[in-house]
Amino acid sequence: MESALHTKTRRTAVAACGVGLLALAGCGGSNDDYQNTARPAAFIKVTAYVSDKAISVSPSSIGAGPVSLIVTNQSGRAQRVTFESGGDGAGFRQQTGPINPGAPATLTADVPPGTAVVRVDGGGIKSARIKVGKERPSAQNELLLP
Repeated sequence: MESALHTKTRRTAVAACGVGLLALAGCGGSNDDYQNTARPAAFIKVTAYVSDKAISVSPSSIGAGPVSLIVTNQSGRAQRVTFESGGDGAGFRQQTGPINPGAPATLTADVPPGTAVVRVDGGGIKSARIKVGKERPSAQNELLLP
């Protein structure tokens, strides 16, 4: 047989849970000001290979949007890589610190339509160009994105 104190404690706990559930039910109500704006396009990866003579990139043509540039320095000395575009105030400029021979680095940017350039400081190594087309579609309904 239960004691009166135990029964009262149980009733109080049940009542508290009920109040908590009612409070939760009130959360997340309708808000007419909320707009479900589309996500940006998913990041794409572009790779760049720096040799003693030139930089090569793959792919060399992409759509505008978020880009992750993965650079590997296969030249004989440390290199500082710049990833940039220009024009009309919509450009960007990202730069690595010195990348030692054989080492990788990553740069990210929201690349606008036009042309992007991957180059190293100093002379002697030919830069690479990336053609950037129209904006890539939203990743709004894409599943399993990182």
